[in-house]
Amino acid sequence: MRSLKDVELETTVVVKEITGGMDVKEHLEELGVTEGTELEVVATEPVNVHWGPIALGTKEYDELIIARGWADKIYIDMDEETIPLLKLAEGDKGTVRSIEGGKDFEGFLSEYGIVEGSELTFLRHVPDCTIVASSGDVEMRMGEGQASKIFATQDGKSVQLNQLREGESSTVKKIVGGTHVMGKFEQIGLKEGSVITLLRKEIVAPTSDRGTYIRAQVGGQHITIGHGLAEKVLV
Repeated sequence: MRSLKDVELETTVVVKEITGGMDVKEHLEELGVTEGTELEVVATEPVNVHWGPIALGTKEYDELIIARGWADKIYIDMDEETIPLLKLAEGDKGTVRSIEGGKDFEGFLSEYGIVEGSELTFLRHVPDCTIVASSGDVEMRMGEGQASKIFATQDGKSVQLNQLREGESSTVKKIVGGTHVMGKFEQIGLKEGSVITLLRKEIVAPTSDRGTYIRAQVGGQHITIGHGLAEKVLV
């Protein structure tokens, strides 16, 4: 076996093993990559700094944070070219051309107001950060991408958990995602109607590494996988 990052372009392979623990497997599963998945390596391209979530400006939100695993399934029309959302730089604007991930996934994004034809502004890459929150007597830790799927009510408006201030409490209005996401939160007692408090944000030291990503085709859909993850995919 060899890692996905070592596969030649235009080569079709089958994923035999994914190393690196449950977090890695869950992240890749969001991209549609599991053991047994057949995929074709389409390209290896440079990517912007930081692999985490990104902040977007949309018609409905001045700032909307979405997980990278969701962002890399969105393709944008910009300057008469269709490119992956993740190739945009700060300040770039474009129109959503396609969303690759199936009807359920399109439904999740529509909860954020992101549909084909939507105009988006790429605001920034979100710094690496761990959100520490509590609900009842349970303290929980999650990344920015996971926290972005939890919407709470603040001043009569719907805001993402990430956007609460430290020490601020609110009521969970909705959780965006499928049964896997819902089940994960329910295991720790978090559901719609729960009161949640953002305790603190733990910032991870920034990195200046740029790196590259692999673009692959899975079941007719294009996805992007960073080299760090690609090393953990054995084919």
